[in-house]
Amino acid sequence: MNPLIPGASSPPSNLDRPLRWGLYGGSFDPLHRGHLLVAQAALEELALDRLFFIPAAQSPFKPNSRPAPDAARLRMLRRSLAGQSHTEVHADELSRGGISYSIDTVNAFKARHPGAELFWLIGADHVPTLTQWRDAEALAQAVTFVVIPRPGQPQASLPSPWRLRHLRGWPLGVSSSEIRDRIHRGLPFEHLVPDGAADIIASEGLYRNPS
Repeated sequence: MNPLIPGASSPPSNLDRPLRWGLYGGSFDPLHRGHLLVAQAALEELALDRLFFIPAAQSPFKPNSRPAPDAARLRMLRRSLAGQSHTEVHADELSRGGISYSIDTVNAFKARHPGAELFWLIGADHVPTLTQWRDAEALAQAVTFVVIPRPGQPQASLPSPWRLRHLRGWPLGVSSSEIRDRIHRGLPFEHLVPDGAADIIASEGLYRNPS
């Protein structure tokens, strides 16, 4: 495996247990280096066999947002993750279109491999909303939520039956919205995103107008 972060180690391999799959949903609008740091931390700390980046068509909590075109976000992901043997871009939410509900994606993964153990990566700021997600009770039973720390935020918690784990590694205080704002203002942004994403943003003129 070529790790996402140069110098980082590959996740351990153990075939005498169920597959461990990480599901990393989000707009990825754009994908940035903080996303890659989270992915590497999850692969190592959770001993994941595979991590799936799952770009959303439309977040139910952001009904008025208009992300960059699906095809552009997919190109950024695929170019930036090329050659990473333990990661995969999963485009089913984009194919379904409309509002992207996590329970639909989880059910699709469970049908694909019923024995796999599923871990859903979620930002700490979204944990309080989990009980409002569609079919929240079923989600709580189906996956372990892996909380991505944000600098300066307290550790999030929820009562049973929710299962939460917290990543230790490499929180980065950067967001896609901040990067979009920098691009719109004509400020440097290339140091915040992978080279493949930076090339696509520049060549396709993404985020020059406010979203």
